[in-house]
Amino acid sequence: MSIDEIDRILLRELQQDGRISYTALAEITGLSAPAVRQRVQRLRDEGVVQIVGVTDPMALGLPVMALIGLRVDSDVHTVADRIRDLTGVIYVVLTSGSFDMFVEVVCKEPAELLAILNDHIKRVPGVTRAEVFTYFGIHTHRFAWPG
Repeated sequence: MSIDEIDRILLRELQQDGRISYTALAEITGLSAPAVRQRVQRLRDEGVVQIVGVTDPMALGLPVMALIGLRVDSDVHTVADRIRDLTGVIYVVLTSGSFDMFVEVVCKEPAELLAILNDHIKRVPGVTRAEVFTYFGIHTHRFAWPG
């Protein structure tokens, strides 16, 4: 998909405030509000942008956070499909290097993290190794596109 300067402005503004009105975006871009609505809808339809509410796990009572590096000896897509639906899993990425994928988990207490790891993730066929990197806190949490 081709993204022009107006699209970049829209994306930048939506990253700052996902609830900004089409009227306000129209003033910033010089387009009409209906034209802005149409462009934002196109960006959404093309999968360029999702407008969501970002939550803070700590504020929601989920202070235990970890990144789990997994080695897999079978199809990574099949393993990722099995893991993505587990309670507490918020992010699954396929990667290269020492691990085949990373799984981000949030939960209420360490025992819950252990259960997710031991009772679920390690029992998924194809998972051969799991290494847990527990978070002490979130230093930087950024969703802005640098374009």
